Amino acid sequence: MGLSGTGRARESSLIKISWVMQLTLGNSATETLSVVGNIFIGQTEAPLLIRPYLKDMTKSEIHAVMTGGFATIAGSIDASSLISASVMAAPCALAISKLLYPETEEFADQSDEDIMVSSCEERNVLEAARNGASASISLVANIVVNLILYLAILMFINATLGWLGGMVGYPSVSFQLICSYVFMHFAFMMGIPYEESFTVAELLGNKLFLNEFLAYKKLAKMKTNRVEGLDEVIDGVRQWISVRSEVISTNALCGFANISSIGMVMGGLASICPAKKKDIAALVVRALFAGTCASFINACVAGVLFDPPLDCLSIFRTSVFNGTEGNIQTCCNDLYASTVNNGNITFIGCWTAVTNATQYFTQCCGIYEAQICK
Repeated sequence: MGLSGTGRARESSLIKISWVMQLTLGNSATETLSVVGNIFIGQTEAPLLIRPYLKDMTKSEIHAVMTGGFATIAGSIDASSLISASVMAAPCALAISKLLYPETEEFADQSDEDIMVSSCEERNVLEAARNGASASISLVANIVVNLILYLAILMFINATLGWLGGMVGYPSVSFQLICSYVFMHFAFMMGIPYEESFTVAELLGNKLFLNEFLAYKKLAKMKTNRVEGLDEVIDGVRQWISVRSEVISTNALCGFANISSIGMVMGGLASICPAKKKDIAALVVRALFAGTCASFINACVAGVLFDPPLDCLSIFRTSVFNGTEGNIQTCCNDLYASTVNNGNITFIGCWTAVTNATQYFTQCCGIYEAQICK
């Protein structure tokens, strides 16, 4: 069954991008194609692009394939940050992978013309659906079983730590909490202010030992708290972090590098290429570490390049409304641009979720005349 025009265009794009990265980084064509594929598809689907070549790949190449899966984009919270993270993840994952597991074996010297994306040979949709369902049975079964296994191990460790902590008056001790203290230093080095570093470290701990979706959910809640004007700290618990810290955290959390994904990677790759099962098991933890490092490096780059916008909410909350302050005028103009006045005042864009937007609009109209105020 032939590829459609869209399918051929996607295949051509993958091969050309991998050729550029292969030329600049000096990696093999197969590992580069798999890592580039992770920009567009998931960590268990990308290796299917090079399925015919997996059995002949070296340990370093397999390590790179797994690192690319762990380091690539996941979840959704801030589209602009995630788009940049997805592009940066591929070359960064290859670089970190080769630093942690250099190539010491001879690999097949293949060019982009030699590598063909694995495609189906079925003659119609029904045959393709039947064969696809049959082939996915072992893949899905391996992933599910390994996922349950590693989550069970994590729950056992947390239960043991909670029991031991309860004996000395700290029943809330968990693996995530311990690692939060470790990640606190990494968060600070990525550019997070010290007073916010433990909060971000908790997100990183949740991402690594549970999954990135729960961490993003907590980060999204913090962003909502900031927009709604909650106090920064309530009863000793930080309710939100700065915009710059949100961007850095978004990039640091991007990726499938978590304990449960070890089961998915082992189950998925082992079912695709059983001959490399021992190599996969030996390298998967190192690849997890490499993928985490790649995400942290992306976050560092994002922090350096981030140009913080004017925080109008903080200005409105803390400033006295008068016509002489330039920032007030800039923020009022931004609020005017997001206001719809058709008899009832409503707001669009980022001002939709701001609780006191109507109050700020009234105060702006009191010092600056604008058509929208009439």
